[in-house]
Amino acid sequence: MKSSGSVILGTGVDIVETSRLRDSLDKFGERFLNRCFWPEEIAYCNGMKFPALHFAARFAAKEAISKAFGTGIGRHLGWKDMEIRKRESGEPYAVLHGKGAELAAVRGVTTIFVSLSHCKEYAAAQAVIAGRAPSARAKQQH
Repeated sequence: MKSSGSVILGTGVDIVETSRLRDSLDKFGERFLNRCFWPEEIAYCNGMKFPALHFAARFAAKEAISKAFGTGIGRHLGWKDMEIRKRESGEPYAVLHGKGAELAAVRGVTTIFVSLSHCKEYAAAQAVIAGRAPSARAKQQH
C-alpha cells in the first residue's frame, strides 16, 4: 500500500458530567445554547428524549477537537467554530466553520474522526485529526 502522506496530527478526549450541562441549560437557557451550538445541533438534541445527554456529548466532542488541535477553547478555536452532525448511519462527524476551518487549512487537516458516548451521568467524546504530514505540506509550498 502506498503512503498518501496522511498522518494523525492530534488526538483529544473529554468527559462531561451531564448534570453540569443540565445546570447550564437551566441557568442560562437559550444564551448558553446559542453560544455553544449551531441551530441544527440544538434542534437535534431538543428532539431527543433526554436532550441534556446529547448536548453534553456534543460539548465533549468540541472540547476533544480543540484538544486534538492543541488549542483548547479560546482565542484560536471557539464553540461555534465546530459543529457536530450525524450521518444517516448514525456516525457523528465534525464540520468546521470560521476559525476552525482556517486552523484546519493551516495545519493540513483533511479528516476529523469523532466518537461520542453517553450514559445517565456522563458524556464522553474522542477526536482524532488527520491530514498531510508537515513534511508533505512543506514540499507543496515550494
